[in-house]
Amino acid sequence: MKLSLIAVACSAVLVSGLAAGPALAAAPAAAPASAPAGDTALRDKAKSAGLEALPFGAGKVANNPMIHEKIDLGAMLFFDPRLSTSGLISCNTCHNLSMGGDDNQSTSIGHGWQKGPRNAPTVFNAVYNKAQFWDGRAADLKAQAKGPIQAGVEMNSKPEAVVATLKSMPEYVERFHRAFPGETDPVSFDNVAKALEAFEATLVTPSAPFDNWLEGDDSAMTKEQKEGLALFIGTGCTACHTGVNIGGQAYFPFGLIKKPGADILPPGDKGRFAVTKTASDEYVFRAGPLRNIALTAPYFHSGQVWDLEEAVGIMANAQLGKELSDHDAKQIAIFLTALTGEQPRVMLPILPVETKDTPKPKP
Repeated sequence: MKLSLIAVACSAVLVSGLAAGPALAAAPAAAPASAPAGDTALRDKAKSAGLEALPFGAGKVANNPMIHEKIDLGAMLFFDPRLSTSGLISCNTCHNLSMGGDDNQSTSIGHGWQKGPRNAPTVFNAVYNKAQFWDGRAADLKAQAKGPIQAGVEMNSKPEAVVATLKSMPEYVERFHRAFPGETDPVSFDNVAKALEAFEATLVTPSAPFDNWLEGDDSAMTKEQKEGLALFIGTGCTACHTGVNIGGQAYFPFGLIKKPGADILPPGDKGRFAVTKTASDEYVFRAGPLRNIALTAPYFHSGQVWDLEEAVGIMANAQLGKELSDHDAKQIAIFLTALTGEQPRVMLPILPVETKDTPKPKP
């Protein structure tokens, strides 16, 4: 079975009626009509600030050949709730591919209705992040895939239980042999993680209005989005949010200039400190990638802010020490809607049927 991964356009939210800023001034008469000076100058600023277009096609992964059989297997595993002890929770539960790649919850609900400690990041374009999880404790998607399956508050399973479940279904055994040719016993927890990584690397969202504009299409963004981009750069947001994923590349203290309240920055969650045990890493988190941010409320690791304009204002104040006007926060939020790309369309896989040897669910 081949899964059809077909990109379909997701419309960005466009807000009109706001005046363009100085960066969008009319082009001098000498400028070519096909490349207005305002767009050219702003584009140069964006590139100089480290902003990059998202390429088409799957992202690259290390030490894990991307073959169709592995991608197809990974898709099946992504949607299979039998990887969890309860038989109810799949990867798609918290990273819903129909809702921006997350679950639109403040924090995810896991095994036994337990609430997780942090907001679930989107799986879309995660292959372009420097590391996975808010604290960067997983170096890549392979390592990340193993975490939720074993976490007691999430899928609450164990590697041996996952392997036993998969080996109980002949179709899965056959598919693992095809996905990992040459291996004597390919049904392993490591290969589960590799298959999930291969599939997740295809979950990219190219051709956002910003990407098309950055590559030369001046009409791809509205004048309001361009004004928002100029403010995004001028305010200093690109100090943390750069690269292909417009973030996800480095770690920063949350509250670098001014710490937000305990509802937004819970004192008990010290972020990367739990990974490094270094005092300077207290309340340090990976800069959130901003692609598709208009689809993935609520915001921040605590998931306590539901409004994008409010989130913009909080970050400007906490990280840069700047009080944005309502107008400027709105304009930046309008620019962020231009980061909504083509959403991956995935054909729902038909999963192997369990046998009498398949372990029973334990809700």
